[in-house]
Amino acid sequence: MSEPLRLALGADHAGFEQKTEMATWLKSLGFEVLDLGSYDDGRVDYPDYAVAVSEKLQSGQADLGILLCGTGIGMAIAANKCRGIRAANALNTDFARLAREHNAANVLTLSARFVDLPENQAIVQAFLEAEPLGERHAERVEKINSLDK
Repeated sequence: MSEPLRLALGADHAGFEQKTEMATWLKSLGFEVLDLGSYDDGRVDYPDYAVAVSEKLQSGQADLGILLCGTGIGMAIAANKCRGIRAANALNTDFARLAREHNAANVLTLSARFVDLPENQAIVQAFLEAEPLGERHAERVEKINSLDK
């Protein structure tokens, strides 16, 4: 039996509530969840959480990351500044699945203001069930990785 996926979760104040509920849901599905904050809805800076999640992936302490903020956009931008991170902002299940399959995305960013929790859970499920396809996509992912300097 394989070990459960280790998921690093982070959110700013806008994503705090959904992140908390998402962590509980993911644990109930058998995933190991590293909740990196925020831990309340007080104002915080989203890049701090994007970096915290990214560092868990870089160190091998997590397999994949999930980040929530108002739109998911800021989290994706910040996480993508970190070496080896391929963060994708997904507003639907198709985008989440394709980000994983075609781009080997290792971080999913979500909108907590424009997407409700049940839809975000469906998006996360699509992301977690997908696998990078390799083949011609692997060459493109390698080109993306080569942009890390």
